[in-house]
Amino acid sequence: MALVAAAMLLMTTAAPAAVALLKDDIEFMWGPDHSFFYDDGNTLALCLEKTHGSGFRSKGTYLYARYDIDVKLVANNSAGTVTTVYLTTDDVRPGYHDEVDMEFLGNVTGEPYTLHTNIFVDSVGNREQQFRLWFDPTKDFHTYSVEWTPKHIIFLIDGTPIRVYKHESSRGGTFPTQRHMRLDGSLWNADDWATQGGRVKTDWTHAPFYAYYRNLRVTPCAPSSSTVVALCSDEPPASAALQKVREQHLLYDYCEDQNRFKDTGLPKECTAD
Repeated sequence: MALVAAAMLLMTTAAPAAVALLKDDIEFMWGPDHSFFYDDGNTLALCLEKTHGSGFRSKGTYLYARYDIDVKLVANNSAGTVTTVYLTTDDVRPGYHDEVDMEFLGNVTGEPYTLHTNIFVDSVGNREQQFRLWFDPTKDFHTYSVEWTPKHIIFLIDGTPIRVYKHESSRGGTFPTQRHMRLDGSLWNADDWATQGGRVKTDWTHAPFYAYYRNLRVTPCAPSSSTVVALCSDEPPASAALQKVREQHLLYDYCEDQNRFKDTGLPKECTAD
């Protein structure tokens, strides 16, 4: 698994990962009155009730880094709920916003979660890929990661790559290179679209809903030496693990949706060599 090895090398060669209590690394964006820390401040329980959800953001921002965080998703009937881990810029003005999304779409009891990924550059997204999770993400914590370097964005679950988005010169402005991003997390209601296209609504008799976060680690891809600069610019090699996940668990890939882009043609990144 050369790609996984390369990701691990980035973590050991670049600047050390920031390690601290979660409560010291994040701040609430909304819902602090009904969410709480436990485990001496290293684990956060986000809460969703009918009137409001909750969300946080990391205090630190970086231009290129690997972000890892452990999450345990909403258990039992989670239909209509969305739990998120995403990188985002602070600037939300049209044309200036970048974002790298991992959104976990809840489901009825016994049905698997769907992971919805997307990448926004200069406020333009529409780069969706979806995966059906191959494990129960509510029974225990799993590590969800985004590795963002000048040459690629890699989404990983428990160290296994599931999606690679490359930066190539032929893509023009379709890769985030200009603005620092921070890691955000949230739990909110999206029953107008999240589960089976919005056909299954949130059952509020099961509220409050909780999602749990812990162990935020950030490894900056800092140009502190010529070695690190070269490493941060490496192309991700092919990976059998990546191919296996995509063959068995990929539900949707915008690059394969010919009908969606029949009038405009596939996006540049979908046709690049």
